[in-house]
Amino acid sequence: MKHFIIGILLLAFDLSIAAQGLMADKQAQFTHQDSLRGSITPERAWWDLTYYHLEVQINPDDKSIKGKNTVQYTVLNPKKTLQIDLQSPLTISKIVQDGKELQFKSDGNAHFVTLEHPQPKGSTQNLEVYYEGHPKVAVRAPWDGGFSWKKDDNGNDFIATSCQGLGASVWWPCKDHMYDEVDSMLISVTVPKDLMDVSNGRLRSKEQHKDGTSTYNWFVGNPINNYGVNVNVGDYVHFAEDYAGENGNLTMDYYVLPANLEKAKVQFKDATRMMEAFEYWFGPYPFYEDGFKLVEVPYLGMEHQSSVTYGNQYMNGYLGRDLSGTGWGLKFDFIIIHESGHEWFANNITNKDIADMWIHEGFTAYSENLFLDYFYGKEASSAYVIGTRRIIENDKPIIGPYGVNQEGSGDMYYKGANILHTLRQLINDDQKWRQILRGLNEVFYHQTVTTKQIEDYISQESGMDLSAFFNQYLRDIRIPTLEYSVENNQLKYRWANVVADFKMPVQVSIADEAIWLYPTSAWKNMKLESNIKTIDLDADFYVFSKRL
Repeated sequence: MKHFIIGILLLAFDLSIAAQGLMADKQAQFTHQDSLRGSITPERAWWDLTYYHLEVQINPDDKSIKGKNTVQYTVLNPKKTLQIDLQSPLTISKIVQDGKELQFKSDGNAHFVTLEHPQPKGSTQNLEVYYEGHPKVAVRAPWDGGFSWKKDDNGNDFIATSCQGLGASVWWPCKDHMYDEVDSMLISVTVPKDLMDVSNGRLRSKEQHKDGTSTYNWFVGNPINNYGVNVNVGDYVHFAEDYAGENGNLTMDYYVLPANLEKAKVQFKDATRMMEAFEYWFGPYPFYEDGFKLVEVPYLGMEHQSSVTYGNQYMNGYLGRDLSGTGWGLKFDFIIIHESGHEWFANNITNKDIADMWIHEGFTAYSENLFLDYFYGKEASSAYVIGTRRIIENDKPIIGPYGVNQEGSGDMYYKGANILHTLRQLINDDQKWRQILRGLNEVFYHQTVTTKQIEDYISQESGMDLSAFFNQYLRDIRIPTLEYSVENNQLKYRWANVVADFKMPVQVSIADEAIWLYPTSAWKNMKLESNIKTIDLDADFYVFSKRL
């Protein structure tokens, strides 16, 4: 969500141009902390996450938290030093294994634990990390990350977490790298008794305590990425429905503030419409065991797995605006559709390195026009995705630098969507394209992946060598330009502004007849039946043209 909002702001205020973006990118400097956060360090590589039990008490009066995380792991290669991540100003009070408190050394936000118990290969071990403090406050959630401490209109505490990009270690201790997802998780959140916590997965139990607090125990039965874990605390009311999905009955639960209950019952009808469209395009919802939830929060919203957060003020579009400028963006509630699309791309298929975040955001931005395609047809979906090109800046590559916790350009959203829309035209077979999208979610089900794996799969299933295509659109900022001239009934044409070996076919209209051209970077010639002066590109291809 974060870079998308930044992109909108940059568009609105015209604060950057491509040259400035490239200059900033070349001057980027990465620190030792960036590497500790963004790389698979030796202290991370030797152990595999299997289970978390996160216990946290939330104290609204002084905006503090306190708790522990029990980390269960399997030893892949015996070592004696283990990295746990927790960001300042939170502090680790102690770390315990087998009842013995361990020594640890902190290097910024990375904490290196010296283990004393034997760590034989293949064994399962547990580590208890106790922590406390005042977590970072999210000033403009969700894109800055941290805790949102708000009040509802009745003066009740209204609290939520969001941490995409910044990382889950901003509010709880964990192995904070995308490559290793925990297999399952218990989330136990203690709050004042008049409030309710809603987190990921299913509510196992509620415990009431004599000190006037209550603990909500939520169990997640599927792998989950760290930033997808969330806490939402408020004076919630609940309503629900069942959805007859591809894998059987799916529970769909909704948690909102009492004053918004009637509005939610109307607006949240988009949730089952979303499920119908996305199961058609992407395959079964990936988390039937954990159910699906929409949870009202005091910020715009985020893709927390099985606990999608909502703050779009019960309006269609993006806070009532159509991002495409076509009118089609007002046919759906942007946050319900976009953030739920992440259940397939981000939560089911997760990037190993945040540099490949386009896998999350490009496919999910594309899901918006697939929703329109399902309910309103191809013309509506094409108009929408083409309309979003006005947001694209082409400031720097979509893929960021690896190993330093750095995302690529915010263009990962709608340039990403237009890349996929262009691919659909190249494949020129909607059933095959649908099977590719569904196949991605089946082959990489509950996995962390690299861009190369996604590229290779689409190339293999399409029967096309798409390596130059992906290099052009993901790793370069130039948009392919079809240069051409027409003279004496001869059309001369080629691709310009392209990477090596780029030879993408493109559909054009010549004298009202749609034909395919097969340009390369070398000039080609074609005899025309009539003396025309211009050709028209099919707008569904994200390319430019230039008559010489």
